Amino acid sequence: MGIDAEFVNQIPWQERERLLDAGEIQLGWMCGLPYVRKAGRAGAGIELVAAPVMRHPRYGGRPIYFSDVIVRRDSRYAAFADLRGAAWAYNEPNSQSGYNITRYHLARLGQTQGYFGRVVEAGSHLKAVEMVLAHQVDASAIDSTVLELELEKRPELGEQLRIVETLGPSPIPPWVATRSVPPGLRDAIRRVFWEMHEDAEGQALLAAGQMARMAPVQDGDYDPIREMARLAEAVRW
Repeated sequence: MGIDAEFVNQIPWQERERLLDAGEIQLGWMCGLPYVRKAGRAGAGIELVAAPVMRHPRYGGRPIYFSDVIVRRDSRYAAFADLRGAAWAYNEPNSQSGYNITRYHLARLGQTQGYFGRVVEAGSHLKAVEMVLAHQVDASAIDSTVLELELEKRPELGEQLRIVETLGPSPIPPWVATRSVPPGLRDAIRRVFWEMHEDAEGQALLAAGQMARMAPVQDGDYDPIREMARLAEAVRW
């Protein structure tokens, strides 16, 4: 596009989100749960740009993802129903894939009070994976795209972990732009995202993240997360 861009990733996600809210970061990739919370505020300062479509056939060419519930390969747990009383890790409370959808699943099961024996906040999906491997917890729900990328980097994890349940799908985390970006520039940014799979360099960048393309999305595409969050409010760990 012929404009300067700075990638801000060396600070905690909480600070990055604060800077996005303040308009000091103009473009960002964020989880669908904080997106719907921000979009629902009066005078919301963000707009959707695009959302990834993952390459794996399980995603069906749609901008969706799953939450894979993992346990150690040698554990006694064979299904989510076996996890009553188990030690559970979630990544952080602003996460759709690691937090909100688990509480939604429990609400759907009618299990609104203390299903797990112990619940801890890991801080990230990868930290939750390590806690499962280290016998610090029994299970966790991991963003399927994060797990697939990690399995690609560390194939040995496939021998150490098992997926006992898949929750979802959920609308995948979107890219957003702040309204401080002029409308014409926002539209130009959208076109770059939407068309990058048509370019060899863009294809290479997408492939590095196991993505096929970036898709246009609308606010209504994230209504499933709003409904999950509404039902999840009934659940107490």
